[in-house]
Amino acid sequence: MHMSDGIINAPTSALFWAVAITGLALAVWKSRTELDDRTAPMAGLVAAFIFAVQMINFPILPGVSGHLLGGALAAILVGPYTGALCIAIVLTVQALLFADGGLTALGANVTNIALVGTAVGYIVAATLRPLLIRRGDAGIGILAFVSAWCATVVAASMFVVEYAIGGSAVTALHTVAAYMLGTHALIGVGEGIITAFTVVAVARARPDLVYLLRSQRECTAVTT
Repeated sequence: MHMSDGIINAPTSALFWAVAITGLALAVWKSRTELDDRTAPMAGLVAAFIFAVQMINFPILPGVSGHLLGGALAAILVGPYTGALCIAIVLTVQALLFADGGLTALGANVTNIALVGTAVGYIVAATLRPLLIRRGDAGIGILAFVSAWCATVVAASMFVVEYAIGGSAVTALHTVAAYMLGTHALIGVGEGIITAFTVVAVARARPDLVYLLRSQRECTAVTT
C-alpha cells in the first residue's frame, strides 16, 4: 500500500497532504475522548505491533508495496481517532527512518492507511457489533475479520482514486486497479485472520481495554 515519491504528481500530493493534516488534526482533538491513564499504554502497544507487521512487505507495482495495514485492528482496540494517530506515527517513522514510502507521498499514504483504513474498519465493526458481539469469541472474531478485510480493500481503492487523479502515465489505470484490488483482496484475508486472533486474544485477557467492547457497554448503560 505504501507509495513512493513520483507515483502521483505534485498537485495531487499537495491535495492529500491537506486531507491528511485536516484528518489528523480532527483525530488529535477527538482522541481525548478515547484515552485515559489506563488505556493510553494500549495505544503504544498497538502502534508497536502495527509497525512490526507493516515492515513485512512485498512489491506490487514499481514504487508501490503491499503489506498489512492495521487500521481495523487499531480502531477496534483503541478507537478510530487514536487508531488513526497510531498508524500515522508508524507511517511517518517508516518514511523518515526506513525510506518506506516517500515524503511527498506521505500525505496520500496517511490518508489511505491511517484515515480511510481506520475509519472504514471502525464503521464496519460498529455496524456488525449489535449482530455479533453476543456470540462470544466467534462473533468478535468474525467482526474483526470482516472489518479488516473491508478496510484493506477500501484503502487500496483510495490509492486507485489518487492514481486516477494524478498518477504517472507509466502504468495504465486499469492495470493499477487490477493489481491493487486483486492483491489487497488477498492481503485482506491475511489481515483479517491476524486481526481476528489478536482482538479475540486481547478481549479474552482484558476486555476492559478493547475500545469497541467498552463503547458497547457504555451504549448499553445509556439505553438501560
